[in-house]
Amino acid sequence: MDMEMSRIGDGETGLEGANCNGPDLLPEYCRYRDEGCEFAESCLKCPYPQCLYDEPRGKQRWLKERRNREICQLFRGGDWGVKELSSLFGLSQRTVQRALKSTLSISLRQGREGDREEEVI
Repeated sequence: MDMEMSRIGDGETGLEGANCNGPDLLPEYCRYRDEGCEFAESCLKCPYPQCLYDEPRGKQRWLKERRNREICQLFRGGDWGVKELSSLFGLSQRTVQRALKSTLSISLRQGREGDREEEVI
């Protein structure tokens, strides 16, 4: 073990000029710069369980879901109608209606599942 470590320290491994893109390179010899993205300052501090860029259209899907939740919250407050929300978000009235339908159906399903869990207990 000591002999292996001394060889690594002596530079006999040939990793000094190694390319990080090689498939056989161990992670401890690769210089990875954790620059993060627009949602988190670094990948290690990201609040999401999976990177949004790992899924196809992940960022677009996440932004759309967030927009739809906000539309639903404003609509539930009672101060905003479909016409007002469409002009506020720059969407057609039909798109706002679809967003409300999908978001409300998801919240209703989650509410029913919560009721089932309470009944079982």
